[in-house]
Amino acid sequence: MTTTFETQRAALADVVAIPVTPFAEDGAVEQDAYRALLRRLLDGGVRTLTPNGNTGEFYALTPEERRLVTELTMEEVGDRAVVLVGVGHDVPTAVASARHARDLGAAMVMVHQPVHPYVSQNGWVDYHRSVAEAVPELGVVPYIRNAQLEGARLAELADVCPNVIGVKYAVPDAARFAGFARDAGLERFVWVAGLAEPYAPSYFSAGATGFTSGLVNVAPAVSLNMIEALRSGDYAAAMKVWEQIRRFEELRAADASANNVTVVKEALAALGLCRRDVRPPSRPLPESERAEVAAIAAGWSI
Repeated sequence: MTTTFETQRAALADVVAIPVTPFAEDGAVEQDAYRALLRRLLDGGVRTLTPNGNTGEFYALTPEERRLVTELTMEEVGDRAVVLVGVGHDVPTAVASARHARDLGAAMVMVHQPVHPYVSQNGWVDYHRSVAEAVPELGVVPYIRNAQLEGARLAELADVCPNVIGVKYAVPDAARFAGFARDAGLERFVWVAGLAEPYAPSYFSAGATGFTSGLVNVAPAVSLNMIEALRSGDYAAAMKVWEQIRRFEELRAADASANNVTVVKEALAALGLCRRDVRPPSRPLPESERAEVAAIAAGWSI
């Protein structure tokens, strides 16, 4: 196992929070609300943050807004957490975003899955190599949603880019994850369960040591309770948390995850922490469905 990037590797083996990006009434990023949400996460014990993740509506933000979110995060977090900045889109944009994150003091970048109708496996390597080689001092974490990608391709990437240190794996198949991780090198990378709390127990049993979370925006203690149970190998306790969050996550996953961000923001709105506004192609929850989300959020110990 590599002995470099120890701080970054340790940060990935944790709850990797994906903060929402709150919007003001005029549609702009609500900077004060965003800072307050970050402070709430930090005060709640979260130590790894991914601004510009999917729960942060990465693909709905303008380039200027993505830079702003990165800047706000670095200013607010200081040395209280490790920041893993989401980057992506075309190669020059991803490289520029990664260098911007580096210049602000971020420790890592997460490279969003390439959104392109024609992704070859070798092209996947080339894409991530372009980003990783541009910021050799940063830890690089590919975000994998492609079930066809082979573990050997990740190993090939890391052979030429040793700063590729972790993986956010988000294919909803625990058996495929187990095989992929072993083909790539189970001990070589930090494996993050990229489908959050619902998949964390099964992915931890196959080798993951961290998981991403959007739910953590609403109830930091719930997510932290789950990772503590998983770290100790107490799967019964972890599944108690799983039962606690099951309905919330079912609502997020409904209709091919159409309301993934919407439900989180609805819960935050019910708690008075930010507006419920999301950007197309997401939509706010209809009035008839808001009460259930509010009741779940109110029932958690937060």
